[in-house]
Amino acid sequence: MSTGLRKACGQKRGQTMHEEILSVREIEKTFTLSAKQRKIEKTTLKKKVAVDKLSFTAHKGEVFGLLGPNGAGKTTTLRILSTLMTPDKGDAFIDNISVRSHPHEIRKKIGFLTSELKLEDFFTPNYLYDFFSHLHHVEPDIAQKRKAELFDHFGVSRFAEVKVANLSTGMKQKTSLVVAMAHAPDIVIFDEPTNGLDLLTAKSVTDFLLDLREQGKTIILSTHIFSLAEKVCDRIGIIIDGKMTACAPLAELTREASLETVFFNLYEKTAGEINE
Repeated sequence: MSTGLRKACGQKRGQTMHEEILSVREIEKTFTLSAKQRKIEKTTLKKKVAVDKLSFTAHKGEVFGLLGPNGAGKTTTLRILSTLMTPDKGDAFIDNISVRSHPHEIRKKIGFLTSELKLEDFFTPNYLYDFFSHLHHVEPDIAQKRKAELFDHFGVSRFAEVKVANLSTGMKQKTSLVVAMAHAPDIVIFDEPTNGLDLLTAKSVTDFLLDLREQGKTIILSTHIFSLAEKVCDRIGIIIDGKMTACAPLAELTREASLETVFFNLYEKTAGEINE
């Protein structure tokens, strides 16, 4: 990777940028592999480094994309930022608040959506939204107004009293999204938000990402879909084997080649260095 692309992970000297809102500093996370996991991974190693000294920044009002293959460390990184995991080393700061030492304060500031989020089958979208609004201490009148807007935008209103168990996959994802936005967070963390969705539902989620950017929200997005990254991201960090291999504005990354070509060139180079 060129020095220019590596340095662009943060703010360039003399460059006018939005205020920095997220700073990830040398975070590391290692997992112990069970015998079954080692068999699946086809390795004899008992530990796997999921995130390896990863650093990057994000600024207010931008969409920062983490692009990488499955198993690259994207989900682990976002779980650390969302305080669902604690890094073994390093730290991350949101509005200058540490995810390690002040997780409760972080949770007030962020919304987190993952395709792996499982809603309780017995509850309805209406109940779940009201529950999470109350959990975040949203004023009742504001919560109801916000719910009406989000339910209408995503077509959830017709299914407001249908139990989650009886919702389609797409409607479950939409319900998860509106629940994550119940407290109108300024920072939204999306882990593979369109994964497994049909074309229409995926488009509604993509359009919502663009709407959030227009509203000045900061979005941290992980994906392995090139077209999604190209459509919504302002800057992109390419993560392979837990390491940041490139980080730059989208226009800079794709100046001489498509994002797909840039990614696979880096991937092949990284694989070659590992095999040497």
